Amino acid sequence: MKKTTRLAFMALVLFATSAMAQQKSPTEYGGGLKVNLSEDGQKYFRLILWSQVWLDMKNQKTLAGEDKFTATPMLRRSRFLMYAQLTDRFLILTHFGLNNLTPAGLDPTGQSSQAQLFLHDAWTEFKVNEHLYFGGGLHYWNGISRLNNQSTLNMLGLDNPRHAWATIGTTDQFARHLGIYAKGNFGKFDYRLAWNGAMVNSLDANNALLAPTTEKAVYTGRKALGVEAANIFAGYLNYQFWDQESNKLPYFVGTYLGKKKVLSIGAGFYSHPKGAVIAKPTADDPTAIEGENVLIWAADAFMELPIGENNAAFCGYLQFQANDYGSNYQLSGTSQEVFTGNVIYFQGGYLLPNHDKVAWQPYVTVTQKSITALDGSATDFGIGINSLLTGHNAKLSLEYHSMGMVNADAVNRVILQAVVFL
Repeated sequence: MKKTTRLAFMALVLFATSAMAQQKSPTEYGGGLKVNLSEDGQKYFRLILWSQVWLDMKNQKTLAGEDKFTATPMLRRSRFLMYAQLTDRFLILTHFGLNNLTPAGLDPTGQSSQAQLFLHDAWTEFKVNEHLYFGGGLHYWNGISRLNNQSTLNMLGLDNPRHAWATIGTTDQFARHLGIYAKGNFGKFDYRLAWNGAMVNSLDANNALLAPTTEKAVYTGRKALGVEAANIFAGYLNYQFWDQESNKLPYFVGTYLGKKKVLSIGAGFYSHPKGAVIAKPTADDPTAIEGENVLIWAADAFMELPIGENNAAFCGYLQFQANDYGSNYQLSGTSQEVFTGNVIYFQGGYLLPNHDKVAWQPYVTVTQKSITALDGSATDFGIGINSLLTGHNAKLSLEYHSMGMVNADAVNRVILQAVVFL
């Protein structure tokens, strides 16, 4: 524990000195890397690039009951996104990159058999009228909640809570499904609905050690039952009381840093009929299985409230999420983060008053999870601070996070993050 404390202190010093070195906040990036193809700017393409680098320091108990400390440098994300419009009737978007690159994932010649760079999004979209757009491809127009559609460019905390990306690896490719979607708004009412095909090779379906029992279901996507479990339906609806948020792209903003006044209340769902299977042995067939419906739904509220005339602002988010992945389901090896049960999540931050200098934003996150398979509950807690050198375009973050575990000791982490996006 002394080593943990010492390195956490070193991270704090590094974070503070790096942030304080930037005394003036330079000009904002504005439209970023946008290339106009017409004089009026209606025809264009835009490039967005970002990288997030972590130093992840973790302390947890071994099976022998001893403290184990690790400090791991990580390229948390490195991404490239491009979208283009030649008319307001059509849009095309492509997004690729890598995630979670650590020393263990490096290859001597950069030709690892484990894919480092892969396709995140690729879709086309057509405008029917001002209230309705249709699109299709590998897309991120997700259901359930605001967090399940979260942008990774402007989060309040260090990262999205794992439960919020509720289907990663179970039926999708890193929170993206292949399918079609409809989106639009009527005044302050905003909607997104999708029909998707379920992935065949899910995390559970590829785990040879995992099999359904009469007590626990396995979420196999469509591998176990084939076309019977092929269809997924998802949607998210919300009403925006104050400023209107853009729905040009699916990525919800985590915090506007006081640039907007937003109050949004929403609800969403994710339904996968017969997506999970449970053992139903009979005398004639001891290996018989039966499909179970998967249903995840949530209700949430988001607020961004500018305060006073010195660029101060409060940002808060509250969510209730109910997970039914099948009887007593718990995804193997995810530290009790994906499961059948309920979750209450809160995050709140305060952007301190600032005058064209480095802006500071302390924040807290709390997750209360109730896990049916373990007949217990646990609490995750995080406290951190963002040093915004140029808004979200260049920032440093430092967070202490404690992941509560049912029937086990908490996993404690201190993470230092550096972010740049253009």
